[in-house]
Amino acid sequence: MGRTRTKICGITRHQDLQAVLAAGADAVGFVFYPPSPRFIDLERAAGLSAAVPAFVSRVGLFVNAEPGTVRDTLSAVPLDLLQFHGDEDEAYCRQFGRPYIKAARVRADLDLLECARAFPTASGLLLDAYVEGYGGGGRRFDWSLVPAELPLPVILSGGLDSGNVEEAIRALRPWAVDVSSGVEQSKGVKDAARIAAFMAAVKRADEAAGAMGDADT
Repeated sequence: MGRTRTKICGITRHQDLQAVLAAGADAVGFVFYPPSPRFIDLERAAGLSAAVPAFVSRVGLFVNAEPGTVRDTLSAVPLDLLQFHGDEDEAYCRQFGRPYIKAARVRADLDLLECARAFPTASGLLLDAYVEGYGGGGRRFDWSLVPAELPLPVILSGGLDSGNVEEAIRALRPWAVDVSSGVEQSKGVKDAARIAAFMAAVKRADEAAGAMGDADT
């Protein structure tokens, strides 16, 4: 198993961005969904995005946005990857000419294999908890609902924190994990110690998986 990639989402403040970068996250997320408490306007997002160094991905999260809104955001904010969390179809997602990931709100009656096949151009399938509205609400879903093999890289989200992310990585071996509320002191305000603890837990899980792989050879 390779290293599990990490994304910290819902960045709204410069000090939080610096904490995320110092902890070694692979990606940072900006939420362009106005009802969210982590919503960020274009001016602030542009400033934060410009401060992200090379080889850290800048991800923009949208929910059923008008195409013009996405294009206006891309004109104002340098984003590397788009994340669609609503009811967007594959044609919508790929129209912007940027790599994208599609979120799936996991519940027992959702066929994740069919969902993944519906987005063949996606760079990954983000698995989040099903709640009313959009976003996982900081809740964990039943990981046993995830098929052993999906045709897209799996990005695991939904109620993750430093206390359960090791278990999640051992159980599902996702390509990446995505966290927001699990590293916050309040909605939209990150906690540097929780970020560091989360990243340390991911590293421990990877090291344990590597040790198991060595034992099997």
